[in-house]
Amino acid sequence: MDKIVCLFILTQLFVSPNSALSFESFLKIGRLHVCYFYTFPASDMQKNIGQISLSPVEFTDTSKQKVQMINHKDSKYRNDTISSIEFSGFLKYEAFFDSRQTVNAREGLVVLYPANRLLDFNQKDINANPSINMLSIHSRLRSGIRGPVILGAISSAVIEADFYGNENQFFSDLNGLRLFNAYVKLNWKTTELMAGQYWHPMSVPGFFPRMISFNAGAPFHPVARNPQIQVSQELGSFKLIGSLLSQRDFKGTGPAGPGSQYLRNSGVPNIHLQAQYSQDSSSLSAGIGVNYKKIVPELYTENGSGDIFKTGNALNSISWTGYLNAKVFNTSVRLQGVYAQNAYDVLLIGGYAVKGVKDSETGERAFSNLNTASVWTDIQSGGNAKIQIGLFCGHTMNLGTFEPIDGPFYSRGVDIGSATRVAPRIIYSTGPLGISLEGEYTSARFGDANGDQKGRVTNTSPVSNYRLLFSIKYSFGNFIN
Repeated sequence: MDKIVCLFILTQLFVSPNSALSFESFLKIGRLHVCYFYTFPASDMQKNIGQISLSPVEFTDTSKQKVQMINHKDSKYRNDTISSIEFSGFLKYEAFFDSRQTVNAREGLVVLYPANRLLDFNQKDINANPSINMLSIHSRLRSGIRGPVILGAISSAVIEADFYGNENQFFSDLNGLRLFNAYVKLNWKTTELMAGQYWHPMSVPGFFPRMISFNAGAPFHPVARNPQIQVSQELGSFKLIGSLLSQRDFKGTGPAGPGSQYLRNSGVPNIHLQAQYSQDSSSLSAGIGVNYKKIVPELYTENGSGDIFKTGNALNSISWTGYLNAKVFNTSVRLQGVYAQNAYDVLLIGGYAVKGVKDSETGERAFSNLNTASVWTDIQSGGNAKIQIGLFCGHTMNLGTFEPIDGPFYSRGVDIGSATRVAPRIIYSTGPLGISLEGEYTSARFGDANGDQKGRVTNTSPVSNYRLLFSIKYSFGNFIN
């Protein structure tokens, strides 16, 4: 063993004075494991909290040898204690240049598409001005917990945070600590229960584009994390998934602006069903999913005289996705197609609009979904080689509505008919360090919103942005995206 590092952490615990505490665990930081256990009556702990000592029982460099946990003699404690805690994460520096102004978040870190032309008095485009920035707010911390057997299932939990902060029209908390994911899992032999904040099933964890950019392929790839409860059932090579979701960081929009109240006021959670297929060799996997969402855009309306009336007009939306992951030699190909209604909350273009006034006496309005189609593919070669090359390509289209529109839009990219992105990348990895360079060409065709009175955009012309992104990423604790 080349090095031995001892880390001592004193934690004050509050338990019943009549109970006994047995703690058997290890801290895992990078390739080093620190394993220990201790057992004592809780009453003694409360009397002598300053005299608690941890007895190291094994120090192992995991590059040379697998850790062997030492179990307590009294096995009754093994079912009610945490068996391991693993800390991991990464520090990431990103520098990027854009050839023009963009529609983005967090000072340009998450870019969706170029900003439309904004002409001054002399017909010069104000948005045809480049920008540059450097940030490290994408850095992330993760704590993974392996818990005891509960109800016959292996328990585990994960909590993640980054420094992306929160931002809206009223304030910006850039560099602020933010909850990223936080969930608990119970795993039986073929069944899994997961509850907490995690990726929306439309984002399909494990099938992400491997872009360097934090936009993760949006607005071509659905991107959202939601509070949810999810059940998965394995049936041989197939897996069935059912999820009930709410909204928090990624939310819809409406008459009062972006917010989760439109879904909450429906009284029905976002419902998602999905089926996945995978071969034992993991060389081919695929899936299909359907997503149902019901919103209530407004609780009351107002007529021309200023009188208000209770209303509860709801809008139902159905979205579909299909995806494929294939591995051939050292090359991986991922593909996803999406047909979505009211997809504002998953960072796609689209939303919904007012069809018109149903009742002039009360001002009650009817709504219609904007339909969006999107497809993307991501190819990466190199396998586990030090140098890997990848390419992301995506295309999305505004398909409009099925009914005439005679009212305001609550939508993203209402004046975009279609958009395209091509983003090549190269990654150099050595140990925990990754150095990446990614080019991103995104072109959006802007035009007359609702030009055909059914939500489609007419008389379009392209506006393009060229982004160059340079990244240095240092991972620790066996972090896996």
